[in-house]
Amino acid sequence: MKPLWSNDFIGLPYLAFGRSRAGCDCWGLACVIHAELTGIRLPDYLGYGSVDEHAEIAALIGGAQASPLWRPVSLDEAQALDVVVFRRGRHATHIGVVIRPGLMIHMADEDCAKLSVYLTGPWKQRLAGHFRWAGVRP
Repeated sequence: MKPLWSNDFIGLPYLAFGRSRAGCDCWGLACVIHAELTGIRLPDYLGYGSVDEHAEIAALIGGAQASPLWRPVSLDEAQALDVVVFRRGRHATHIGVVIRPGLMIHMADEDCAKLSVYLTGPWKQRLAGHFRWAGVRP
């Protein structure tokens, strides 16, 4: 992995249900990053009707977190390419990819992929946890 690997993904456009460089939502960005950098094809998790259906997205994220495919990690253990989960309102519905603990790349609203600090500012209070893929590696 190159030192500034995240630069290759900054600016990717938003697209609801997108799972490619042509456009992606927050989970799609994680899928694209993992596919390109690790060769891992993450599950699509397309079981929601729209990106506005927060309860459905939260249920999918909750199910994924409970799956043996994902291992929770503490902030002290967090490393590049871990997934970081955030609440929006009362539901955990937003995903970022850790660049280093405290810095993530994520799909900023319906704009494009951007970097954000998440241990201070608006994301700090929304942090729901860090998770590492524990599924089969290629």
